[in-house]
Amino acid sequence: MTSDSPAKNPAKTFHVKSFGCQMNVYDGERMAEMLGTQGYVPAADGAHADLVVLNTCHIREKAAEKVYSDIGRLKREDGSTPTIAVAGCVAQAEGAEIARRAPSVDVVVGPQAYHRLPDLIARAERGEKAIDLDMPLESKFGALPKRAGGQRPTAFLTVQEGCDKFCTYCVVPYTRGAEISRPFGDLIAEARALVAGGVREITLLGQNVNAWDGEDGKGRAIGLDGLIRELAREDGLERIRYTTSHPNDMTDGLIAAHGEIDKLMPFLHLPVQAGSDRILAAMNRSHSVDSYLRVIERVRAARPDIAISGDFIVGFPGESEADFEATLDIVRATNYAMAYSFKYSRRPGTPAATMDEQIDEAVMNDRLQRLQALLNQQQQAFNEATVGRATRLLLERKGKHDGQLIGKSPWLQSVHVTAPGLAIGDMTDVRITSAGPNSLGAEPLMEAVA
Repeated sequence: MTSDSPAKNPAKTFHVKSFGCQMNVYDGERMAEMLGTQGYVPAADGAHADLVVLNTCHIREKAAEKVYSDIGRLKREDGSTPTIAVAGCVAQAEGAEIARRAPSVDVVVGPQAYHRLPDLIARAERGEKAIDLDMPLESKFGALPKRAGGQRPTAFLTVQEGCDKFCTYCVVPYTRGAEISRPFGDLIAEARALVAGGVREITLLGQNVNAWDGEDGKGRAIGLDGLIRELAREDGLERIRYTTSHPNDMTDGLIAAHGEIDKLMPFLHLPVQAGSDRILAAMNRSHSVDSYLRVIERVRAARPDIAISGDFIVGFPGESEADFEATLDIVRATNYAMAYSFKYSRRPGTPAATMDEQIDEAVMNDRLQRLQALLNQQQQAFNEATVGRATRLLLERKGKHDGQLIGKSPWLQSVHVTAPGLAIGDMTDVRITSAGPNSLGAEPLMEAVA
């Protein structure tokens, strides 16, 4: 059988692989949405995509070397490679060096310029090495496609980018630029689009998310608490979270919001990084141990059941054993529900990278193990304290067993439950029946709330 109609070319496929923080996840989703508007479709198998975007993170040690390793793995058996774009913070930091060291890379784009990705790909297809590390004054968000709900009932929403804090160990001010807050109206519109598409929980994101400020629809100056209060009025939006916060930006209004807004979940990620004022000063953290603990005390007074999370760095240059013991002391004083802890790693271009008294790797390993043992003990105790408690889950994904679904508790714990009639996206009441170090078990109390 013949046809006079010309054969249609199959759509090109893409795969976005994001590393690191939640903001990178958000950026990866936005790049995927943008590529969709250009006619690309997600590849069933990322290894065989026509276009692969490596959305990189520069926080961890040897991040750049990992990128080159990932690029090498994209080479196919016949020696060919897909179109390769390296995006994100490693792209910003390494720049044209990536294209020089890895000739198979076609596009290098920084985190503030990825809205230009379609144009960069077009340039690459013409045989150019397309590199864009600009940090334009205009917002990239206005150039991105409008949001729509996806397959998940939860979504990230970037409200603030960049950082003016200049912690001496951190590359963010150099790779993400200065602090900027997205306009109030744009955020409300994006949130409404997500909710209309089926999203029931939104996590507000920023390098210093609680530094967000703007003007509401009536021209009144507001902070993050004002934005949260407005979002809480949206029908269909059941839960609100935010991350990552800085202790100095925990305003009176934001602390009060934790006790006044039911939709704001009882969970606060508030990094302290160290428990020694001497080390905090060397880190340029601009808060003290005492000021941090006073913020924690005030938040718990506003919301007694709140779960506190944090970040820690061990082995910062000049850290003595006494300094490290002070970190253990602040962990005991705070009693975390969960926390992230890392060994200090030198980031080229940061002040800490050239400081004297760099700590021996073996010492850092020992301190990290001791810190993590205490943090794990606290997390297990927090989880065990929820056994027997009735709570509500938002079911997000399938579990390992037939009929099992996994959702998040208000305190950001992963909880698995099995019951007929449940589906992803449902809100359901459960009773916690068991607690492990990383997840909880539960039984249903009533039918799911669609």
